[in-house]
Amino acid sequence: MAPAEPIFTLETFRFFRDLARHNQKTWMDANRERYQQRVVQPFRRLLEATTQAVLQLDPGFEPRFSRINRDIRFAKDKTPYRPQMYLEFRAPFAGEGEAGQFYIGLSAKTVTAGFRIYGGSKRKESALAQIGGARMEAKPKWLTQQKKGLGRRYESYWYSAAKGEWTKHDGWPVTPEDWKRVHGWVVRRKRLWRQRREHRFRETPPRFSATCIRCCSSHLCAIERGIDLGSRPN
Repeated sequence: MAPAEPIFTLETFRFFRDLARHNQKTWMDANRERYQQRVVQPFRRLLEATTQAVLQLDPGFEPRFSRINRDIRFAKDKTPYRPQMYLEFRAPFAGEGEAGQFYIGLSAKTVTAGFRIYGGSKRKESALAQIGGARMEAKPKWLTQQKKGLGRRYESYWYSAAKGEWTKHDGWPVTPEDWKRVHGWVVRRKRLWRQRREHRFRETPPRFSATCIRCCSSHLCAIERGIDLGSRPN
């Protein structure tokens, strides 16, 4: 049996590398077809390959793709495009605030898969506060237990915010005091691909694709069970 065609190839990573180097509208306009072939179509295939596994965790997950266009009105970086792309599965949440999401992302040098959640402009109405905060009050050692089970395989960091300024904290927000300060939290696995290894890169895209899919199925199943910040508070 012939091996399955890889979802991503070296050309996807090259596109993001070139976009980072030539982040201008004139370059993007000249490379629109390349963008469709090397980024948009592969990400649609990734969606098809991962949807079933993610919906088995909860059928309410909603998939979406990140935007490659940057909203420069509110960004410090004024380049018009983001040299990366994400497939996101947003968790169901009964409230009006923000919920968590699973994601898989590619850039010029990295493949990343994980879970992230932010409090947004109305933190008190978000799943971060309503579900995560309630759980921390009921079970103060909850996150310490999850850190023991997931900490070796997953990187964790979180953000606090004061007067509009965000501060990054490495590690797990394991105490109730930390949790009251959390405005964003990320648990992820990240693989770095160096340019000096590009001669080996040609042999590895199938394994890159498999890594993405595994992270968004079996590994994310472990995260979802351990860090349930979706619609189920118990």
